[in-house]
Amino acid sequence: MKNKDLAKRVKELRKRSGISQELLAENSGLSLRTVQRIENGETQPTGDSIKRLSSVLNVTPNELIDWQIVEDNNVLLLLNLSQLGFIAFPLLGILIPLIIWTSKKDKIKDTDQVGKSILNFQISWTLLLFFMAIAIIITSKLEIATNISFADILITFSAMYLMNFIIVIFNTLRYHNGKSIKYKPAFPFLS
Repeated sequence: MKNKDLAKRVKELRKRSGISQELLAENSGLSLRTVQRIENGETQPTGDSIKRLSSVLNVTPNELIDWQIVEDNNVLLLLNLSQLGFIAFPLLGILIPLIIWTSKKDKIKDTDQVGKSILNFQISWTLLLFFMAIAIIITSKLEIATNISFADILITFSAMYLMNFIIVIFNTLRYHNGKSIKYKPAFPFLS
């Protein structure tokens, strides 16, 4: 394994955890100079040092050593298509991509950015669907809108599902053709 790969990983994980080199050194029991040399790729850490660093950085020693970001378009296509779980149950459109995103975001190139975009869109869509259902229930209980028929409700929800389906397929095809994805409208829950 190259020192630069490990150096990059240690530095990235440390920054992601929001800790300084000094704090990493203190919590791992290593000297500040050792941490600096590892992050600069100047030294190959011992097995004990790797264990100490991985413990502080909340990863396994194997994840710290074997880490590398690879390009895998199949995972990203699967991530895009995994949203279609919403057809069976709206929350599956969030849960399935969330599982794929959390397991691959540090390992596959562009997964973090694509996953956040997908999750923002699916969370926004699910919330809109939920609030629409609540509004329909409230208006029917309060008899505010007496002219809303079951057919109107069915058409509205069918249109929401169709919109989501079209956006997912459209963006999956865009990604497959090497273009950027555009999951809109979406609120920025994950940034």
